[in-house]
Amino acid sequence: MTAGGIGAWEGGESTEHPLRVAARWVAAGREVALATVVSTWGSAPRPQGSVMVTDSAGRVVGSVSGGCVEAAVLEAAGRTLVTGHAELLRFGVADDHALGIGLACGGEISVWVERAGPDTPLASMARATERGRGQSFTLDLRTGVWRDAASDDEDHADLFVQSLRPPLRIVVIGAVHIAQHLAAMSHACGYEVVVVDPRTTLATGERFPGTQLLQSWPADALEQLDLDRRTAVVVLTHDPKFDDPALKTALASEAFYVGALGSQRTQDRRNERLVARGVPEQDVLRIHGPVGFDLGARTPGGIAVSILAEIVAESRGG
Repeated sequence: MTAGGIGAWEGGESTEHPLRVAARWVAAGREVALATVVSTWGSAPRPQGSVMVTDSAGRVVGSVSGGCVEAAVLEAAGRTLVTGHAELLRFGVADDHALGIGLACGGEISVWVERAGPDTPLASMARATERGRGQSFTLDLRTGVWRDAASDDEDHADLFVQSLRPPLRIVVIGAVHIAQHLAAMSHACGYEVVVVDPRTTLATGERFPGTQLLQSWPADALEQLDLDRRTAVVVLTHDPKFDDPALKTALASEAFYVGALGSQRTQDRRNERLVARGVPEQDVLRIHGPVGFDLGARTPGGIAVSILAEIVAESRGG
């Protein structure tokens, strides 16, 4: 198994990337260790580029294996914080030590553990996870030095390229009951969430804790949000004066997913209105409606599950 490879963080246990947390901790004067999955083979529990950070007080954010080898990695991180020396850890199903700590999935992983220091462009890496940014960084495993640009020799076995991008984003139109469940579950899956609704009695922090709220007309909000290829738009108001302008704007964007709540009859009428408003018929066909997988769900929470499942599948080509 070679150590070289290319990784890309796609979201995780929370919307905030672990590298942002690490940068904040370092700025606050904490001693911080970074663990990065630099190589995988077979049924590895987490992809290349997955990051976990910890500090000298034992706080932990992120994951490198979903739990299989975390204890061993944290032990190495503790050593690194004391000695300042980086370590390259390898775990595999044939490794007695790996089996003893639970890596029985049949895969292999290599994890680079280092202390956040002058050789780690941490601030630049954290900024790369913000929307509208994105950047690649190269780690030379022979020297332990990061470069804030992709290497000319990315296939070298001793080089790891970390490609950092912002998390996927879900923009929800309508601060309704379904949206409350959808926002909470989307956060848990690592999505950035924005809820748009001009009705100030519904779009409140109490109903949507930790969620960005835009109390404005949907079409105006979507024009400001720069709907890129890492954005999904879900329309839930069931009100044409909100839904139709929002859908027209979303369909003219690069959003990878556009969904709308309503029965098939509602969808047919909505599609006719959109075509009458000048939306090309091929664009109207992009709408996932009725929104979500047909799971037979009837409760707001169940419907939210079906919507999020469809978004995940669409984002992964499932």
